[in-house]
Amino acid sequence: MSTRRSFIRQTTIATSGLLIPGSFRLTKDDLIGLQLYTLRSEIPKDVEGTIAKVAQIGYNSVEVFGYNNGKFFGKTVDELLAIFNKNNLKSPSGHYSVMGFLMKGDQDELKRTVADAAKLGNEFFVIPFLMDNMRKSLDDYKKLAGQLNQIAVEAEKVGLKTAYHNHNFEFKDWGEGRTGYDVLVKETDPAKVSFEIDFYWITRAGMDPIKMIESNAGRIKMWHIKDMADKEQATYDVGGQQFFTEVGTGIIDYKKIFKYKKESGMKYFFVEQDQTKIPVYESITKSFGYIKNNLVG
Repeated sequence: MSTRRSFIRQTTIATSGLLIPGSFRLTKDDLIGLQLYTLRSEIPKDVEGTIAKVAQIGYNSVEVFGYNNGKFFGKTVDELLAIFNKNNLKSPSGHYSVMGFLMKGDQDELKRTVADAAKLGNEFFVIPFLMDNMRKSLDDYKKLAGQLNQIAVEAEKVGLKTAYHNHNFEFKDWGEGRTGYDVLVKETDPAKVSFEIDFYWITRAGMDPIKMIESNAGRIKMWHIKDMADKEQATYDVGGQQFFTEVGTGIIDYKKIFKYKKESGMKYFFVEQDQTKIPVYESITKSFGYIKNNLVG
């Protein structure tokens, strides 16, 4: 739960002149990241080759996923770190499910996982997804908020910060406008738990990206950058919803969104595309090119 002191601190930050949005351009030293989930079909077949191609495209950071019992796709943490170092890549964040902890309270699993995340050089420890049976009521979200606070305490012991990554299901209206996302924001410690916003999924949920940033000023430390195809592109998924598309080719206005980087509190961003209509390396190259040519100074 947030304390009165943390609430006052948040209010002071949010109302300071430093957070007035303005023009924003990245510098050449900023990290342009890729969430490796985009390459989930490629990386298990050839970890080293896949990582090398990411670096060759121009990305200088990656967000990891796929951790399982001390390894990523058969590579130990030390082996994966060596591959990153060889390709001059940083990994400031990682997605870790810790289902043993979330479902069964397995503290040993949590301790092992945060230790390995710290060893890999992550700064943020991100909970990326909830199974259907973990989000059946607002009480489930209250339980998760408590677990995120617990994770944050354990993660902090090894120098990590904790964050939660959204999809669209967190914005279901459970009555009187109450959503699971609201519960997570209100019932997690703002000094310890932050958020990784996925702009595709909040757009698909009918939320406004700018209003989301403004209402959670300072707490959205990371962004997932993916775009949504417009209706004229006629690329839809099975559910009839507008499909994923490369950054800069869809309807999400990233030039406008990036003006709110400071207000958001954003430290890192990662390109991610759950599915692609064109070859995946071509897709991430196209997204990288848009970011470099339009957002990097």
